[in-house]
Amino acid sequence: MPRYFFNTRIGDELISDPDGEVLRDPDRAWEMARAMIQELLKTEGTNGALLNATIEVTDDEGEIVLEFPFTEAVLLDNPSGPVTKH
Repeated sequence: MPRYFFNTRIGDELISDPDGEVLRDPDRAWEMARAMIQELLKTEGTNGALLNATIEVTDDEGEIVLEFPFTEAVLLDNPSGPVTKH
């Protein structure tokens, strides 16, 4: 099975994942990236810099398999938009 690396890009800074994860396919890598983003937003909050971050998933050769913006994970969790209570 292939190994995927989950690197986080915040602005010009890239936080590399040196170990990666062995997963069955890119779909599973997408699911894992989404879960990582959800956990980070839960623990770190939704400040501006973090909301502009992206997880770049790469393969063993360093090729980008997918890019998952943090804002996309937020939209997927709340597809109808923000809820306003009056």
